[in-house]
Amino acid sequence: MPDSAMWINASHEAGAVLPVVPEDGPVARRVVLFGPPGSGKTTAAGALGQRLGLPVLRLAPRPQDARVPGAGLLELALALPALPAARELTAALDDAADRPGFPDDAGRALRLRRQTAVLLREAPPMTLVVDNAQWLDPASAAVLDWALRATPDLPVIAAERTWRPQAGGHWCGEDTHAVRVPPLTASQVAMLLSPYRLALREVTCIHARSGGNPALALALADASRPLPDRDGGRESALPPTARRLVGEWLDEVPAQVQELLTFAALDDRPGLELLGRLAGPAAEALLAQAEAAGLLEIGQPNGTVRFTASAIGTELVARLPGHARRLLHARLAEASRDSVRRDRHTALAADADDPQSALHAARSAVRARQRGDHALAAELSFLAAQRTPHDDGDLLTERALTAVRDAAHYGDLPRARAAACLVLSHDTTPDQRVDALVALIDASGQYLHSADELFADALHAAAGRPDLTAQLLIRKSIWANVNEGDPRRACDLAGRATALAESAGDMTTTAMALTMQARLQRVLGHPDAETTLSRALSLPRAASVPANGTPQHLAARHALFDDNPEEARTALLPLLVEAERTGDTEATVDIRRSLAEAELRAGRCARALEHAHRAQALTDETSLSPAPACYTSALVEGTACRTDVALLHARRGVDTARQEDNKVFLSRNLFALGHLLLVTGRPKEALEALEEVRYLEGLQQVRDPSVLRWHPELAETLVILGHLGQAQSLLDETRRTAIDLGRHTVLPPLERTQALLDAARGDYDTAARRLNDAADRLRHLPLERGRTLLALSHTERRGRRRASARTAAHSAIDLFTAHQAHPWAEAAARTLSRLEAAPTDDNAHPRLTSAEQRCAELAAAGASNRDIATALTVSVKTVEATLTRVYRKLGLHSRFQLAHTVTPARE
Repeated sequence: MPDSAMWINASHEAGAVLPVVPEDGPVARRVVLFGPPGSGKTTAAGALGQRLGLPVLRLAPRPQDARVPGAGLLELALALPALPAARELTAALDDAADRPGFPDDAGRALRLRRQTAVLLREAPPMTLVVDNAQWLDPASAAVLDWALRATPDLPVIAAERTWRPQAGGHWCGEDTHAVRVPPLTASQVAMLLSPYRLALREVTCIHARSGGNPALALALADASRPLPDRDGGRESALPPTARRLVGEWLDEVPAQVQELLTFAALDDRPGLELLGRLAGPAAEALLAQAEAAGLLEIGQPNGTVRFTASAIGTELVARLPGHARRLLHARLAEASRDSVRRDRHTALAADADDPQSALHAARSAVRARQRGDHALAAELSFLAAQRTPHDDGDLLTERALTAVRDAAHYGDLPRARAAACLVLSHDTTPDQRVDALVALIDASGQYLHSADELFADALHAAAGRPDLTAQLLIRKSIWANVNEGDPRRACDLAGRATALAESAGDMTTTAMALTMQARLQRVLGHPDAETTLSRALSLPRAASVPANGTPQHLAARHALFDDNPEEARTALLPLLVEAERTGDTEATVDIRRSLAEAELRAGRCARALEHAHRAQALTDETSLSPAPACYTSALVEGTACRTDVALLHARRGVDTARQEDNKVFLSRNLFALGHLLLVTGRPKEALEALEEVRYLEGLQQVRDPSVLRWHPELAETLVILGHLGQAQSLLDETRRTAIDLGRHTVLPPLERTQALLDAARGDYDTAARRLNDAADRLRHLPLERGRTLLALSHTERRGRRRASARTAAHSAIDLFTAHQAHPWAEAAARTLSRLEAAPTDDNAHPRLTSAEQRCAELAAAGASNRDIATALTVSVKTVEATLTRVYRKLGLHSRFQLAHTVTPARE
């Protein structure tokens, strides 16, 4: 038996986070895993070895071994000391080392090949793993190349840094399967960093900076230092461990490649054409080397290049002295064909105290804003403020305020904070201080720390100014609703803001305050909600109000709540144009989210997906909270595309909202999660999520059932799990509230769930009648109608009306297919398939005994355990045991599911 110290039992993995290796990798007996340092090649090799189910013999050459001929063969021989062939190979290597001409002597080379092949044949079943194979000496590689051809059944896994190894020329053999170890996904990085207890925003930032490289992600998460933030848009220097790791990556390429990469790091959107002008004819070859080393991705659709990890660019820039950086910016300015970017580089090439560079940056920011390049506008306006002489206080304040607004519009929180500090550190007017603080509050969103202190500072600055105080009370109202989960207090704050703004004659702020007040009144079920909104709509519209803060946007949201998606869409489209024109990213995301919901309600799934994807992409590009976009993505993806992707969005939204203490979107994402779990057949998990929604909505005093329609989802879950009394109570209470508030659009989904409850009690006629009535009332909402028809199919089947069940299933399929609701179309198709394949003999079930069948039929008809015991003249315990066997045999969990599977007994 070999020395156990040299072997790894592949069944023991270190850690739960593994790179995702394609399942087809081990099909080839020879695999090369490649990727940059720290990418997890060693761990991936262990995972592959585990799949093969064999012990692993691991060789791990080091850099110095690459210069020693035969070092790799010696390591192999010493790893198998018990085998005679290993001792012979060791002796041959010792002999060769003492003689001149090794490794070029043909005779000795042939002898080593033969002995290595014999050794590999005599070895017990194993997987040979060569880690750091880039340091395997050429002489050993040549011998292994020959010996492995003579032992084709030996599994070999090599891990090396080469980015794109040529499989045909690798020493592992001609049939080698090359596998790039992929970067970790965002969720895997979150799992990897879970011991650090970082905020989700920090994990997201680390994922982007590390490019999913596990070692770099861990280095960036070093608990001994806070997460680096940006100052003026450029990421700060890396921690020492991360610098060393990135330095290893950069050392893989020559100085000319590093210089070209530095140019790419200094440009905000480096393109192939720009880099080609800088490097000349050699640019293509240099970029190819960078790509081969895993530093750069050059196949971007817009002709730009992208670092595989943004930390690479950060390190390249950090290495430059100030004067060298300015010289490179000057060269970039000469090479750039884009006037705005040329001015950016010109400003960065100048001295920091050059007022002319500040003027250039300010003018370029205006042009960037006009053409819709809001990220660049935010950087340039902040650069202009930084470069403005401090003795020109008025100009500095004006430019800093512009920088705060630009950063807030783009969702760039770090830059907004830095710009606000420039304003607050100078002797400014109350208007200017409040303006900066309001913009900072707006930019901070859910990341606003020390909110009480910030609001106190702002209210102090606004003392004696009712118009400014009103603006701040509106923000306090938002904070009270979202983070404190207290819409009643939030509504009171919005009312105070309305009164103050009206007293000051500030109609713009009055409209904003009334809009916020109407929003909260709707949530609370206040009868004056529509009157308040009408007052806001009657006031003049100010261009300074964000599109998502206008009464027009709230009116569109109310139209959605009232199931008028066409009216909502008509109101939202011009608001989208306005938000995109002004570069307000948060407003754009909010309006696209609303449009996605409107299109989904109207049954236009493809358009809904487009809006949801755009909102999610904008969110992920900025510092905006992911929770709102995740909620919309979960709803739209789950209806129109893939439920597995939708569940990921919902869970991410829940995690984010919890970390940010966002009560509103915690409820919404939990609702989306519960809905998805319900429709994918996991009612117990759905119940947990939806019960938390009920608790949160009660805690927040939300009364209007049209705002978030969790009630029918929770009631349906309760029916499935057999809690019929609880379901009935919830339906009765929700129905009363909806009627009291005049929310009649809520009633058809409640009727659908009531029908399911009727069917669970055995009243199939009433259930079918309810479902037909509900379907008729939902003709303007095709997806809701389709879901109701699918429920009708289930109900008719349980009532032994298979023809009607098939008709309803066909209609549901037609609706879902026409509107591209693919998951629902597939569910309806499965229902129809079961109906068409079902046996005509309703009294037979081949997997149940006669006693089990009779007991199941009675239970499916709604009889209690005691009723069944009386009917069958057995004890209640016997009934319980029999039903337990039935559930186990049929793979069921509740009487509701049983009623869908077993034809109920007739009375």
